[in-house]
Amino acid sequence: MQGAVYSGDTSNMNHSLLTCYLFLCSLALSVTGHAADPRDFSNCRLIPDEGYCDQPYVVVTKDGNWLCTMTTGPGGESQPGQHVVATISKDQGKSWSPLIDIESSRTIESSWVVPLIVPSGRVYAFYNYNGDNIRKIGDKKIERPTLLGWYVYKFSDDNGLTWSAERHRLPMPVAAVDRQNDWQGRVQLFWGVDKPTVVNGDAFFGFTRMGKFIHDLGEGWFYRSDNILTESDPAKIHWRLLPETEHGVRNDDMGSVQEEHNVVPLANGDLYCVYRTTQGYAAESTSRDGGRTWSKPQPVKYADGRTIKTPRGCAMVWRTANGKYLLWIHNTALQLHSKVWPITGRDQAWLTGGIERNGRIEWSQPELISYVTSRRGVSYPDLIETEGKYFISATNKREARLIEVDGELIEGLWQQGKCKAVARNGILLEQLGAVKPAQTVEMPRLPNPAEGGGFAFDFWLKLDDLHPEQVVFDSCDAKGYGLKLTTIAGGMLRLTMHDGIKSFTWDSDAGVITTGKFHHITVNVDGGPKMLTFVIDGRLCDGGDDPKRPFGTGRFGTVEDSSAKKPSPRLGDVTGGPALRLAPMLRGELQTLRLYGRYLRTSEAIANFRAGP
Repeated sequence: MQGAVYSGDTSNMNHSLLTCYLFLCSLALSVTGHAADPRDFSNCRLIPDEGYCDQPYVVVTKDGNWLCTMTTGPGGESQPGQHVVATISKDQGKSWSPLIDIESSRTIESSWVVPLIVPSGRVYAFYNYNGDNIRKIGDKKIERPTLLGWYVYKFSDDNGLTWSAERHRLPMPVAAVDRQNDWQGRVQLFWGVDKPTVVNGDAFFGFTRMGKFIHDLGEGWFYRSDNILTESDPAKIHWRLLPETEHGVRNDDMGSVQEEHNVVPLANGDLYCVYRTTQGYAAESTSRDGGRTWSKPQPVKYADGRTIKTPRGCAMVWRTANGKYLLWIHNTALQLHSKVWPITGRDQAWLTGGIERNGRIEWSQPELISYVTSRRGVSYPDLIETEGKYFISATNKREARLIEVDGELIEGLWQQGKCKAVARNGILLEQLGAVKPAQTVEMPRLPNPAEGGGFAFDFWLKLDDLHPEQVVFDSCDAKGYGLKLTTIAGGMLRLTMHDGIKSFTWDSDAGVITTGKFHHITVNVDGGPKMLTFVIDGRLCDGGDDPKRPFGTGRFGTVEDSSAKKPSPRLGDVTGGPALRLAPMLRGELQTLRLYGRYLRTSEAIANFRAGP
């Protein structure tokens, strides 16, 4: 088989292929440099806070400024002094005003604020308020008095500079879930993460009610108002609590923890809800009747049918201005505070792109958009679209920051099922067609992962059998310095990297390699997050169904326990010796190998697969 090489002449390329080719070339330009990585959360624009911070959500006010509301306080989460505030940016998040109190820190706790801007320019802020000053369950002190009380709102008519003195209470009739709590419904347990949206002219937002303190027996409920967009008198605003039953959105088969329900409209006005669980995935539910009833929640899945992995972290869905969708996930089934792995479930943030077809959203495979180098992960995001740019505000509970996401990356998510063009930018080595057994070529110098450099091997492989220790390629010198890709038991591949002092090994998912057929394989080393991934036959390895493998990405020496006194040494140059040995011990065929001096995005690896050998 012989792969096509682009020669610069596009006259014979059809429009779709040319569009994909040019798109992938432009996409690649943003991932070749080793400057400060914009995906590193510590490099992102800082939003001010008082110490603890949560849910930094942004609306663009009528004067063109950005208004961010958040929950903050001088202590930890749900500690005394926690309250809701606002801050204003006139330069798209480069600088911010001093914090503006929506509620004072010197009174009762207020928390979990979400903003809504209406056509007049008025901004509403909805949040929890411990209005009855509940401090105990019987004789036991409540640790988190921020998750109970009243659901209230204030408003601002001057773009967030000042807020109404009076707060207004949302109606919340007692339901079955409330009667299960320690107060039998006299006190209600709830919070919301859903930034309100407009659905067929009505304002709509979701929240979670709980039947047990804390964080148990959660279910989804929704407020809908048919006149808040036009009514200036808060006393005359209509509120409707949905669904119209005694029970909210929940599937008992998914465990007790079902929380942080958030919702977007579909093209025909139907409603699509996503929320978190502790089952290693997010759940989805759809309403076809305006929120009155909802489908039985099911795991959110990729378009190829695999379940999307994400832990007990906020799984947030957005509908973008072009009518497409984005979903924030963490691409792991690992739950928080694991003592087994030196990472948390939130150390990486990924986006998937959604396209609506026949009333359902089909989700792409994900791209990494943010990462941390500590155990304090990032979550509670909000999307801001402005002037063709995409920003996501998020928090690690100590800092709120603004992540600017490359528009080409987002477009690539939506193009995954269309592009069939080989990525050309950054190729260091290309061997087209069949590779001769034990063929030796000069090994190019690889970018140093310790300095943020990345690289990718992209090739086609057919095995006659699955015998382990077959060598696909090898650049190691006599002392083992370099790279080696081998087969291992279980239909897996293993990449070993050694910089002369330190080594790292990571495996593909099990069972992805079979005999007698060509598989397309991308082995990706990304020096920003210090991450190794496999994309095989157009599928990003995510750990599969193995409960001992909650994720498919390997991180080498970057995520540290908060108690660590100093970071571990970083894996350095892994180029190896001067020669790269191709198929030196292989029972099968190696075809069309490309070595890139940069990592490939998931979308590029999929496009390479779709382009064929």
